[in-house]
Amino acid sequence: MSRGLFLSVLSSLLFALLYYYSSLLFPLDGEQVFGWRLLLTFPCLTLFMIVSGDWTAASNLGRRLLHSPALVAGLLASAFLLGVQLWLFMWAPLVGRAMQVSLGYFLMPLVIVLAGGLFYRDRLSRLQKLAVVCAALGVAHELYRVGGFSWETLLVAFGYPLYFMLRRRLGTHNLGGLWFDMALLLPAAGWFVATGSPLAILESRPALYPLILLLGALSAMALICYTLASRLLAFSLFGLLGYVEPVLLVGVALLLGESIGASEWLTYLPIWLAVMLLVLEGVKHLSTRRLVP
Repeated sequence: MSRGLFLSVLSSLLFALLYYYSSLLFPLDGEQVFGWRLLLTFPCLTLFMIVSGDWTAASNLGRRLLHSPALVAGLLASAFLLGVQLWLFMWAPLVGRAMQVSLGYFLMPLVIVLAGGLFYRDRLSRLQKLAVVCAALGVAHELYRVGGFSWETLLVAFGYPLYFMLRRRLGTHNLGGLWFDMALLLPAAGWFVATGSPLAILESRPALYPLILLLGALSAMALICYTLASRLLAFSLFGLLGYVEPVLLVGVALLLGESIGASEWLTYLPIWLAVMLLVLEGVKHLSTRRLVP
């Protein structure tokens, strides 16, 4: 479990870095950043899978498709769920819907925890249960403060759990499944890039060339770590660790000049406390492993 904890936290750090990194890519809009990110992440992911030996997962899934064409429908649904989330993450901050999406990321881990208990019979330790209570208090306050749910909030809160559950159901919760999801999204990514006059934009700002290339590398690393963590951790613990990312995104927002209002502290403090409890749980687990001969 310690490897899964490390990969989950690392993926959150990388996604937070990507959140800040997108501010360096002006004048690209959300759809163009989404397109470039996918087009450049895909070859990085492919190379990693070949070097690491994970390519067998994609090969095995390809053979499954030959013997079970009905699996194509499941993969199309999986790719669609992933694509919507990747697009929404880039689109919302540019159109003034970042608050609604952020609320969805706060709710999403709780939905995963509940799904883990209902569908996978996951059991939580005492510290994990206390972390759930703390996080729920923060989310409840945010719901009270904002005053309701938007479609963006519901899409994030329920879309990601549905995506992970579908991949487990299909037996594609590995890098091979992620590779096929992204392969199916390539036509949409190419369309977004091609219709955004990419040559004119790059010629007007040559510094975008290395920045866009690094975008692909960072995105690939984040997705790889996230997928491996989802495979190594219990479903509920994986959901709880999902609170690390939105907390880091708040830090990025502060770096970009935003601030936390007085009415928002009762949202963030309980969630930060939940994250601290999860860190304590991880340290306790690692210490226990060291004591076992």
